[in-house]
Amino acid sequence: MTARIIDGLLLSKQLRATVAQRTAALTARGHRPGLAVLLVGDNAASQIYVRNKIKACDNNGLYSVYDRYTNELTEADLLARITVLNRDPQIHGILVQLPLPPHINTYKIIETIAPEKDVDGFHVANVSALITGKPLFRPCTPSGVLKMLEWKNIPLAGAHAVVIGRSNIVGKPMAMMLVQSDATVTICGRKTQDLAAHTRIADIIITATGKRNLVTANMIKPGATVIDIGINRDDDGKLCGDVDFASVRKVAGYITPVPGGVGPMTITMLLLNTIEAANRAAG
Repeated sequence: MTARIIDGLLLSKQLRATVAQRTAALTARGHRPGLAVLLVGDNAASQIYVRNKIKACDNNGLYSVYDRYTNELTEADLLARITVLNRDPQIHGILVQLPLPPHINTYKIIETIAPEKDVDGFHVANVSALITGKPLFRPCTPSGVLKMLEWKNIPLAGAHAVVIGRSNIVGKPMAMMLVQSDATVTICGRKTQDLAAHTRIADIIITATGKRNLVTANMIKPGATVIDIGINRDDDGKLCGDVDFASVRKVAGYITPVPGGVGPMTITMLLLNTIEAANRAAG
């Protein structure tokens, strides 16, 4: 068996055609969707992520603002800038790139973003509403994963899904969204005993740990769907995920590559959330 690839680049390209159309329609009504991205510090990976987000805005007609600060930026100054953006009618989405320097309280920063502009879906108002299935915005990466599964007609209702990683950004919301799709969900973390015992009986495995080669072929049920959200580097410095792709592909039914899998979908869902925010603001 050789797993079929879930091509996030291809699906993203298809969805972004809709993004461009919706952006043009809103712009014609005088409500051009606007996204503000704030980056603090010199984290190389964050710089790449932000550059890709701004490029995606430019390529699809969205208005964007990019604020880049040094590590010396104070928490008070960052909070003040977010407050200004909250009041700016041209800005419909605010994204503060994580991680932040240790002297800045990430929770306080996220909670200062107006919930109606929280296109990352991290504000406590959106996180709490996610439990009921009615948040203003769903976190971009889990939303992108569900789009990919839907695209390939991979059933969730009644499926056993294992989520490896329990971060507030990916793992926990991913698990909740799978539950709302009627999947049976197991969440595994760093202290899970015998991880393979859980993954071997899973129909769907979603991993987001940042630990290279965590998931290997002997941990996969034949025909299972494997979604790799991890970002790592191999010995040659090339991007790779949490999954030993070459070996797992021989066992799985579907698999996402790194790069070219979930990453492009995360940015696409960010664009869609920003458009939704602009649409709400336009009434």
